[in-house]
Amino acid sequence: MPRRSEPSRTPSTTSTSTPPDVGPSPGGQRPAGALAARLGLPIRDLALLERALVHSSFLHEHRDLAAGHNERLEYLGDAVVSLSVSDALYRRHPDDDEGVLSARRAAIVSTTGLARLANRIDLGTFLLLGEGETQRGGRRRPSLLASAFEAVVGAVYLDLGYAAASAWLLELAEPELASEVPVGSLKSPKSRLQEFTQRMTGERPLYRVVAASGPDHLRTFRIEVEIAGEVVGSGEGPSRRQAETAAAEEALETVRRRRAAQRSATAPPGG
Repeated sequence: MPRRSEPSRTPSTTSTSTPPDVGPSPGGQRPAGALAARLGLPIRDLALLERALVHSSFLHEHRDLAAGHNERLEYLGDAVVSLSVSDALYRRHPDDDEGVLSARRAAIVSTTGLARLANRIDLGTFLLLGEGETQRGGRRRPSLLASAFEAVVGAVYLDLGYAAASAWLLELAEPELASEVPVGSLKSPKSRLQEFTQRMTGERPLYRVVAASGPDHLRTFRIEVEIAGEVVGSGEGPSRRQAETAAAEEALETVRRRRAAQRSATAPPGG
């Protein structure tokens, strides 16, 4: 299978945006310069990389210090991550069907998986966050780290091209790509809950948003999940996807407890 060609574009050799004036890091470098050294990549556009580190909460509190936040880069990086990981898994596992490959990919590109990669490069220490977000532990929050990691990948792609960005990403994710864990353990809570409900009732779980609060950059969702009309789990998160995952995890625990109770109730005395 031939390699996909890189997108047609003109590489940037000079910065086209002004980096936020946030001053040097404790080590004497700006955050982007320190991160570039940590990545070990020949970054040319430090302003672009620094944009990838700007969370919307920082821009909300310091509009005069940043040209913009990292969400557009996050959008681009998401596509680069998905294609790179999908291609690598396709080549490494020629006997896996589409469902198994999707499960392997999901384990790597999920919020938890991307946050693990972000921690591998100490990304949280380089992020530009608002004061409130920092106090709430944003540098350690998986959802924030995952989004920032995608933004960094997007910046590397625009600066150095797909081949360089993909090679760096795959080297970083090598432990996950090389993993041969059982496929069942790779499935997300939502997938496992859906498989259970379809076996038992032939229907899918129903997720419903029951609350959404907070400003746009600090949104919190609360979601309930129903099976056959009964609420069996609820969860909260900064996105609907994460709240649904938390609700599915609680629902699976509810199902597990009920089945254990049923087995105990029907077990013969002394058994």
